[in-house]
Amino acid sequence: MSAKNIAVLGTGGGGRAHAARLAELGYEVHVGTRDVEATLARTEPDMMGNAPYKEWLADHPGIQLHAFADAAAAADDIVINGIDGHNAVAALTSIADQLTGKTLIDYAVPYLYGAAMDHPWPTPWGTMPKMDPCDTDSLAEQIQRALPDVKVVKSFVTQEQETVVNPKAIGGGDHTMFVASDHTDAKQTATDLLTAYGWTDVLDLGGLVAARGMEMYAHMHSAIGLALGLGHHFGVKVVR
Repeated sequence: MSAKNIAVLGTGGGGRAHAARLAELGYEVHVGTRDVEATLARTEPDMMGNAPYKEWLADHPGIQLHAFADAAAAADDIVINGIDGHNAVAALTSIADQLTGKTLIDYAVPYLYGAAMDHPWPTPWGTMPKMDPCDTDSLAEQIQRALPDVKVVKSFVTQEQETVVNPKAIGGGDHTMFVASDHTDAKQTATDLLTAYGWTDVLDLGGLVAARGMEMYAHMHSAIGLALGLGHHFGVKVVR
């Protein structure tokens, strides 16, 4: 395939998974971070145990690292958002001009770490974070309201990103991915990318309001993962 410019915002494990897979598919990949110098200066693993980004980048020649705005500006049409949910709206609003008219595929979960809770949920990695917003709003809807000239799609969020980019790693790929958006053309763009990743069952959930269910599913996904054992990846299939 001919190269096409695509942006991935975020340098964590999920962003790395997308960037590497997109490069394999022939895209010109532009990764965005808050502070390029600070990202490249880190010498310790991140909170999830990922190696310093400079080391990862050296192993993936051709992938380019920029500030968020420059990465978004370099994208022809698709920008994948992996900025942590608590900071996503502010970070994306600050680069609104570079995102205008583009499809933004958002997989962030609106986790609020360290929040006080009356009934905390203990896990092996600490207390399960609170979600904010949830139930009557979603992060994706907040992003869409803040960026009315951007086509926001919620997708990817119901799987670990390593599985999103390689669905065949689980059950031969026989599981379901979801998309939701108020923009039909953007949903098709996201579906086409999922097809390139190897997905064969993509379920359109309708308007962006369905992002509420996808984001809140993150707690159920964690519960299943804890039941199966840490590190045991799995997929979800809608049987119909």
